[in-house]
Amino acid sequence: MLPKYNRILLKLSGESLMGERNYGLDPKMLSHYAEDIRSVTELGVQVAVVIGGGNIYRGMNESETGIERAHGDYMGMLATVINGMALQASLEKIGVKTRLQSAIEMDQVAEPYIRRRAIRHLEKGRVVIFGAGTGNPYFTTDTAGSLRAIEINADLILKGTRVDGIYSADPEKDTQAVKYDQLTYDDAIQQGLNIMDMTAFTLCKENKLPIIVFNANKKGNLLDVISGKPVGTIVK
Repeated sequence: MLPKYNRILLKLSGESLMGERNYGLDPKMLSHYAEDIRSVTELGVQVAVVIGGGNIYRGMNESETGIERAHGDYMGMLATVINGMALQASLEKIGVKTRLQSAIEMDQVAEPYIRRRAIRHLEKGRVVIFGAGTGNPYFTTDTAGSLRAIEINADLILKGTRVDGIYSADPEKDTQAVKYDQLTYDDAIQQGLNIMDMTAFTLCKENKLPIIVFNANKKGNLLDVISGKPVGTIVK
């Protein structure tokens, strides 16, 4: 089977790693994502990953925590590195070679983010996990995902969620919500569909980077997307 895409960036939320838990990491979810990623690397697809940190800490909760936004954002960036290390361990346990690159230097646990080195790793078939967001406060990990995808010349960004695409309303709350198979960037903006924050979304739009939103929790879905099957919603 020939994959439709050669180089992808997979964006996962930190919450997706919690599984059924209320906090932290669920080994079953880590194993699930690792197996799905391995299935596409075996086809020769080059995979980069960006993970959020919301399962450990969210920098935006200033009113609740009393921690100022910029300081909290740096804490959130460190949380993404913990998640990246966890996914790296799960991937390497099943024989997938990986590299973790951090936008904040921490030499003992990760390489510094160097664009050309990241591309070289991908060309050699290694999964590259980008940690610590963009390295700057006030930018989300969605923005980091869009930015890294553009920098490494990815064919598209895959946003893994709990639902199987983009709907006219939240399908978990509204039974009348309609699923879209395809949207333009302008459609998504006009309808106020919160696919990503506006900074991340604008980056994709300006650089003509397609976005596919799909259910990453369903086994085999990632492989189906890569194979060009009609899974999720594509924005382009």
